[in-house]
Amino acid sequence: MSELHDCRKAFANTLEDLARSDPRIVALSNDSVSSASLSHFAEAFPGRLFNVGIAEQNMVGMASGMANGGKMPFVAAAACFLTGRALEQIKADVAYTNTNVKLCGVSPGLAYGPLGGTHHSIEDIAWLRAIANMTIIVPADPLETEQAVRAAAEFVGPVYLRISRMGVPIVHAADYRFEIGKAVRLRDGNDVTLVACGTLVPRALEAAALLEAEGIQARVINMATVKPIDREAIIAAAVETGGIVTAEEHTIYGGFGSAVAEVVATTHPAPMRILGIPGVFAPTGSPEFLFEHFGLTPQGIRDAALELIKSRGRQ
Repeated sequence: MSELHDCRKAFANTLEDLARSDPRIVALSNDSVSSASLSHFAEAFPGRLFNVGIAEQNMVGMASGMANGGKMPFVAAAACFLTGRALEQIKADVAYTNTNVKLCGVSPGLAYGPLGGTHHSIEDIAWLRAIANMTIIVPADPLETEQAVRAAAEFVGPVYLRISRMGVPIVHAADYRFEIGKAVRLRDGNDVTLVACGTLVPRALEAAALLEAEGIQARVINMATVKPIDREAIIAAAVETGGIVTAEEHTIYGGFGSAVAEVVATTHPAPMRILGIPGVFAPTGSPEFLFEHFGLTPQGIRDAALELIKSRGRQ
């Protein structure tokens, strides 16, 4: 198995590097300094990290005020609480005014599996995708995380970065360059397309290898930017491969798969399968158990692709 990496470390190291040359950068946390891997940032920049305690609404409001005062706040907190508790402040104080705040949802999806439904962040993309002026990025590995943090700092306006705590392998070559709004094709194929973001990207690549063993060439696309989404890549996949399977660590309603389906339905309709959490509260258990439970595995993605291809033959 490939070596697994924690994207939180890439996030924290990059933020420190940026802060050394940009005095505008400050960090805010909701009593999650350690879990957001910001302990070293606090030591390096003791006057530029603000631990507001368990007060997410105040935290986002403070970040908005700091941004209006010329700072560039990076708000790092558990994704479930950052988006759930402070959604009104994200909408009214950050997005409505198009304020330059970077929201960093740490440990999203099923990462807090043993802590149960209160800690599962499986609705955050859907909530924030519905809000105007919000850019949403879901990096797949540490290299992409680093570049996404840098891109967020260069971008003027609200950004939501979904920073995984689950170990992931490196999926990009060393010369990869992330660009907001642009997908990257990690594997060529014209029989079906597997489109994924975040932790599901390496699983999609493994699924493509399983399909290749059965004579099926699957295109694999990493769609790290959920909003604005790469419409051209999606349309090309629909036209050239005739079917798309999406996979995400999120509910299937309103999230990444829905964003892809909106493009497909309004441009070049093609059969799809949307893999994720099927509109239920996830049970309590380890992330590995939950991924298996919901079929978010290479085998599960492979099975969905095969079913799609077979259904296409029956049409």
